[in-house]
Amino acid sequence: MQIRVGQLDSEQVLVLLLEHHQDMLSHSPAESVHALDISGLEADNVTFFGLWQGELLAGIGALKQLDKQHGEIKSMRTSADFLRQGVAHKILAHIITEATQRGYQRLSLETGSMAAFEPAKKLYQQFGFKQCKPFADYQEDPYSDFMSKSMANLL
Repeated sequence: MQIRVGQLDSEQVLVLLLEHHQDMLSHSPAESVHALDISGLEADNVTFFGLWQGELLAGIGALKQLDKQHGEIKSMRTSADFLRQGVAHKILAHIITEATQRGYQRLSLETGSMAAFEPAKKLYQQFGFKQCKPFADYQEDPYSDFMSKSMANLL
């Protein structure tokens, strides 16, 4: 498997992003869905990653720079054909390595608070993320959980 940057114009990427957004809307009202659209993922402060097995997209994730010391994980999603094969683990490890190389002091994320998000939260906890208060422009929301870890715990 290989991590590639960008490729937001790939049909496979577009399909997985649409699936991701629709799934988020099935669990939360629109105002509580914080998934980035294509224009958000194309922003200068966002780096989009795809994990590919040959020509098949296995999963996606993105790293958003909030400021010079703080990054945010965005758009984590595994393709249905690659579930339970360690794809999310590989993407998350790559994003953490990238955040470390950029010198971030903190890495944070927003995820859903419902039971469907428990596997994702367990993965984040395995990497040392802990619950935190809303960060950046987020507000308290019953549909959101916030997690963060400091640079000292990034590896």
